[in-house]
Amino acid sequence: MTLILIIVLILLLVGGLPVFPHSRNWGYGPSGILGTILIVLLILLLLGKI
Repeated sequence: MTLILIIVLILLLVGGLPVFPHSRNWGYGPSGILGTILIVLLILLLLGKI
């Protein structure tokens, strides 16, 4: 379960990078959402809920 979660997070982080011309004007939206998800998962991991 943890390995799958790490793989999905890495894929989302790579996908959220604004490197394509059509995603340059998205701003901080995708990376902000991914950062929030990462913080929530880190807190859950530290509390032992995962």
